Amino acid sequence: MKYVKKILKYTVYSLLGILLYVGISILISFITVNDDPSFNQTKFVYLSSNGIHLSIIIPKQHLSLDLNDELQLKPTDNFVRFGWGDENFYMNTPTWADFKFKYAFGALFLDNPTLIEVSSHRFQQKKWVKVPVNATQLFKLNVFISETFQVNQKEEKIVLTQTMYPNSKLYKAKGSYSPLKTCNTWVNDGFKSSGMKASYWTLFDFGLLNKYKK
Repeated sequence: MKYVKKILKYTVYSLLGILLYVGISILISFITVNDDPSFNQTKFVYLSSNGIHLSIIIPKQHLSLDLNDELQLKPTDNFVRFGWGDENFYMNTPTWADFKFKYAFGALFLDNPTLIEVSSHRFQQKKWVKVPVNATQLFKLNVFISETFQVNQKEEKIVLTQTMYPNSKLYKAKGSYSPLKTCNTWVNDGFKSSGMKASYWTLFDFGLLNKYKK
């Protein structure tokens, strides 16, 4: 009986901790940073979400020369999407049908390496959310993305050989996934560091999306 009470106590504390974490995450996502109007926002990047995971899309003509060259884009690749996340999760859940709780648990609570998923698109998609930027913000966003890639001794980005993502490439990335740094906080951090309107911190995709949806 003593052990049952301990298990129940830890279960209750764990549930309360999760609820507190989620509740604070939602509240903080409504706090906006870089909310002052920016001038000369005549260019656009985009946000996309699969319902959980945010990505940044940059038109090819707005990519830095380094990214444009090193990603080996085709002439028909007009838009490039970047998403950051846990390596184990990427490698084991190419679709939501492959989802298992242990992968999500490992992504949040284990010190796992991370990847950048890069995919290209010929046409703009209706579901993308348009984000106005100026030249300075665009430059800083390119730098943020470029500096997230791991490189080898030759300063080359490290691409993985895999066939689960036929329309995407996976690259080794810097940083570890954790409850405080997720795929969505990576996108939000990119916007914050570029002087773009963003959440103070956001766990969920809607924290950033709602700041640009009309």
